[in-house]
Amino acid sequence: MRRLQTVTFSLLAALPALAQLPCERLASLKVAGVTITAADSIGAGEYKTQEPPNVIVHVPAFCRVAATLHPTADSSIGVEVWLPEDWNGKFEAVGGGGWAGNISYAAMAAALAEGYATSSTDTGHKGGDAKFAPGHPEKIVDYAYRAVHEMTVHAKALINARYGRAPKLSYWNGCSTGGRQGLQEAQRYPEDFDAIIAGAPANYMLHLGAWDMQAALTIQKDEVHLVPANKLALLHAAVVAACDGLDGLKDGLLSNPKTCRFDPQTLLCKGADTASCLTGPQIESVRAMYAPAKRKDGTLVYPGMPRGGETAWTRMADPNPFPISASTYQYALHEDAAWDWRTFDLDRDVAAADEKLGAIDAINPDLRAFRDRGGKLLMYHGWADQLISAENSINYRASVKAKLGGNQDNWYRLFMVPGMQHCRGGEGPNQFNVMGALERWKESSEPPAQIVATHVSNNAVDRTRPLCPYPQMAVYKGTGSINDAANFSCKAP
Repeated sequence: MRRLQTVTFSLLAALPALAQLPCERLASLKVAGVTITAADSIGAGEYKTQEPPNVIVHVPAFCRVAATLHPTADSSIGVEVWLPEDWNGKFEAVGGGGWAGNISYAAMAAALAEGYATSSTDTGHKGGDAKFAPGHPEKIVDYAYRAVHEMTVHAKALINARYGRAPKLSYWNGCSTGGRQGLQEAQRYPEDFDAIIAGAPANYMLHLGAWDMQAALTIQKDEVHLVPANKLALLHAAVVAACDGLDGLKDGLLSNPKTCRFDPQTLLCKGADTASCLTGPQIESVRAMYAPAKRKDGTLVYPGMPRGGETAWTRMADPNPFPISASTYQYALHEDAAWDWRTFDLDRDVAAADEKLGAIDAINPDLRAFRDRGGKLLMYHGWADQLISAENSINYRASVKAKLGGNQDNWYRLFMVPGMQHCRGGEGPNQFNVMGALERWKESSEPPAQIVATHVSNNAVDRTRPLCPYPQMAVYKGTGSINDAANFSCKAP
């Protein structure tokens, strides 16, 4: 067998006409700062992933490459790159969730099924919390943005080596932390991707965590402030009864929750605590969920939860604060496993987090470089998101418009999803082909005027509804089924 020449990824990127390499020979590539641990041909069918969470996915035939990247002496970034035998010529990188710490196999499998070469990263650590952070500032940078960029550079080089040509287009697809990662790419590395999906982005992660901790000081103060699931259902029913018709249609969904002013005080128990009312302390907890976090001088730290998503607020029955946010302040900021979350101080800890960990947040509104090279940015967010306030996405869009001026809809659109919870699920139509919309926008110059979403119950579609570019919303035409998207049009409220 002819001995494979040692080739660097930088050279591979510069020579797109390089001969195609068989899958197994990718393991022989020698690259400074990169250790390729596997390059295996995987047959079509059921595939059990090699690393935790060890999920079983259905895949077409592909080449699996696993590698560890070491851009700094303290970096150990796990990545996988999946290269389909039947390649569509494009690259789709997928994002993670929370503090990441694992490969997003299910999302990779979905991209692979569409013919994409795809990749994912654990962002430089194992496990879904920030216990890795104390004493490791470079690992924080890896998590913040470096891991995704390094993964992207090396994934494109592997694509070049495997197929003998670079991808004709590169897409990012992520929700939650994946949404934050996509916005980091648009802000810091605008040439990495041609188009980006940033769903329900945790792009203001430090301030989101601060809001969580501030709310916890009320909700998790003691047992009497906790709110069980049956009372959340009671609360949600009261919100819908009060506000459902404000958008012009009584359909069980709040299409514009910002107009809802429901006061939980109306559910106050008049006597003994029963399942049909809220106690005073429980009302305090509900108000803490609706309320924004503000500094002592009144400036906004992070918006509260819109009305309409109450049934998913399961954290309100938990005596402990939300773990992702608690981990942010316990391990990443204070670097102290014994830190008592009850000592959290909004003004002090937010200022300290912004100074020490600010690279994590992806809030820079200056996206000119991404826009000017033809990039497309498609964001979506569920109005009933129980983890990340939907108003955060609206605020980021407003900041971009304020920075760049005028109408930016020719390259940046935000779709708000009535009744959808965090990234998926909920009472409203929440299944939609966002990738297809982005492809048509980038590849066929068809900007998404609407995206049709479906709601599935008992394995059957029981409702469809158009999602509209914000600030437009779906308005009923006045005739026909309210469960049919064809009977709605997108209009400004």
